[in-house]
Amino acid sequence: MTPPGSTIGILGGGQLGRMLALAAANMGYRVHILAPEDELPAGDVAAEVTRADYTDRAALDAFAASVDVATYEFENIDVDAVCYLSERVPVLPHPRALEVAQDRLAEKRFVADLGGSPAPYRAVDSLADLEAAFGALGSLVLKTRRMGYDGKGQARVRHVEDCAAAWEAIAHAPAVAEALVAFDCEFSVVLARGADGAVAVYECPDNRHDAGVLGESVVPGGAIVAAQAPAAVALARRVADALDYVGVLTLEFFASAEGPVFNEMAPRVHNSGHWTIEGARASQFENHIRAICGLPLGSPALTAPGVRMRNLLGDDVHDWATILADPAAHLHLYGKSEVKPGRKMGHVTWLD
Repeated sequence: MTPPGSTIGILGGGQLGRMLALAAANMGYRVHILAPEDELPAGDVAAEVTRADYTDRAALDAFAASVDVATYEFENIDVDAVCYLSERVPVLPHPRALEVAQDRLAEKRFVADLGGSPAPYRAVDSLADLEAAFGALGSLVLKTRRMGYDGKGQARVRHVEDCAAAWEAIAHAPAVAEALVAFDCEFSVVLARGADGAVAVYECPDNRHDAGVLGESVVPGGAIVAAQAPAAVALARRVADALDYVGVLTLEFFASAEGPVFNEMAPRVHNSGHWTIEGARASQFENHIRAICGLPLGSPALTAPGVRMRNLLGDDVHDWATILADPAAHLHLYGKSEVKPGRKMGHVTWLD
């Protein structure tokens, strides 16, 4: 057990790290952030900040010596660096989860081996591979195997003539071609797992996207989400157990006529779980801290019959005054200075 008063290291300095740091501070922990960027939303609320590349071994040595346990707030971190850090201080979740989640092809195979149902897919390493995949799958989305998120590193292919442009759009990177799936809605499973195997599962939200970026999460989801959530939750638990996972894990799904279709996993706290700050008795951020510190998990039960979370993307952040004038709104701004289209600047939550 890592008791309150200890220092938690977080790799990554974005808004997820910020909300983890706030949850940790409420429980009596200090937080040390390591990240390379100049602007670090998490650094504004942390006790200590190291600005260094994740592969800087000297910085990792000093970081490890200053913390009692470490975690990460996003998955696009060099796995070798995380393994190096884990030899010096406990890192949770285990780097094995990063290895799986960083490669879409490995991720799909891993989940399929556990009984999950990803969309039909093909590995793509050349334009010829992509054209063959289109012949086998029909209309598809091409996704880079690594470093893609929030719609980045993706291209749609609806006609065979689109293949060349799509291949250029992802800069000839190793990729996966996924058949386009007919679905009613998208939903996610957010769960926390402790080192003892205890699991806390949150209500599955109906996630609504805008140009590949999450726009809203609504809890509870509709009837089809309620019907398909048990199978999705069972798969998420199998994934967590197979990885001996410690912390918060998220799996995204399409609710389809054939049942839940696996989309992707994130070995971390997740945007579709932001509603839990006000909407659950113990938020995803609190439960991640509890899990990595070896504490009992808090309750994921709802605090209201319904919850809605909306992301503030780009210029939406300028609506802060109107939002604050709504006594039912809970506003979270991330402290980012540069406003760009589609950039996550904050979120707002309403309890019903």
